[in-house]
Amino acid sequence: MPAPCLDDFVPGAIFRHWRGKTVTEADHVLFCLLTHNTHPIHIDAHYAKSATRHGRVLVVSSYLFSVLLGISTADILRNATRHLDFQSIRHVAPVFHGDTIHGESTVLDVEPVQEGSATGIVSFETRGYNQDGILVISFLSRVAIRRSSHSATDTLADEAQAQS
Repeated sequence: MPAPCLDDFVPGAIFRHWRGKTVTEADHVLFCLLTHNTHPIHIDAHYAKSATRHGRVLVVSSYLFSVLLGISTADILRNATRHLDFQSIRHVAPVFHGDTIHGESTVLDVEPVQEGSATGIVSFETRGYNQDGILVISFLSRVAIRRSSHSATDTLADEAQAQS
């Protein structure tokens, strides 16, 4: 399927992201160490077993956010030029090593393109589910996306002009 452009997004449309990601202990611990999140609930199995109601290590929500954003890229963001903002990042259920995350994004709004601009703005709600279909994380985002009638070169010229 070709990458969707601005003209392909309609409010209410749902994109079910075909790619999933199983959370491995190695990926999660490396992410925690790289981001300096060394809280024992995320990296110490003994602590998590004895000090939490879940009895095991909890996956840090910033890792889940990063995975879900990555999962959504192939389906809706290949013509994105930049993320404008993220809002309401909600971690609503625990995730553990071995869980597999799948996602979907709903188009909330498509802002009109200014005359002559190569990009417009699309607002999404993106949701991540575990292998049992339980919602585990969600977030709102606004993304600048190329129009189908403009090339990447046009987009770069627009961005350079906007920054000057």
